[in-house]
Amino acid sequence: MKAIAVIPARLASTRLPRKVLREICGRPLVGHVYDAVRRSPLLSDVIIATDTEEIVSVCQRNGWHSMLTSSAHRSGTERVHEVAESVEAEVYVNVQGDEPLTRVEHIASLLEIMKDQSAQVGTLKTPCAAEEIHNPNAVKVVTDSAGRALYFSRATIPHDRDGAGPRCFKHLGFYAYRKAALDLFVRLPESSLERSERLEQLRFLENGIPIHVGETAFDTVGVDTEEDFKRVEELLGRKSRT
Repeated sequence: MKAIAVIPARLASTRLPRKVLREICGRPLVGHVYDAVRRSPLLSDVIIATDTEEIVSVCQRNGWHSMLTSSAHRSGTERVHEVAESVEAEVYVNVQGDEPLTRVEHIASLLEIMKDQSAQVGTLKTPCAAEEIHNPNAVKVVTDSAGRALYFSRATIPHDRDGAGPRCFKHLGFYAYRKAALDLFVRLPESSLERSERLEQLRFLENGIPIHVGETAFDTVGVDTEEDFKRVEELLGRKSRT
């Protein structure tokens, strides 16, 4: 199964502008993501897909494979689709440009899901830490008995009405797609739930496209806020010293 990873990276992040080029331990954030993804032996290639020449220049200086894509894209999935239009693969792995704690286990779990030829879209979940259950920046997911997503939300799901203590799962920002699913995604209009939650994966669910969800024990820290950045800086700094 030929699989490539695409790392969408843009400067105009809403909550933390220019975060992908902010340095941690002397290296841009997106470089940490690229290095982490490149460690997977299951990928044929890793491509940073960006809409700015500045990021392309940084990639060229560091020897990171990159591609300049349209500035009109509204989501990372649309950017991955543009790459898929010119680079052939059976599966396209989407790793957000703010996930520097990506592990080879994440990539392996995603590609394990996609061994099922019926799976058009795959993603990952991990047990949600108690301090993140009510955090809207930590997206939660509930799945059916077959491991397909029922819903993703920034709200706390499932709601624990009677204090039964149900397990809560955090969604991780990793996806795997087949080309047909990407083609369909870009043809569909933004969905109402997607607009409400600001979660692009809901476009698939609202249009009846199942998302298969694998479970991993390995959590990550996506860099969405200044607090996230400082936490990742500390974790990566500690790792570099060991």
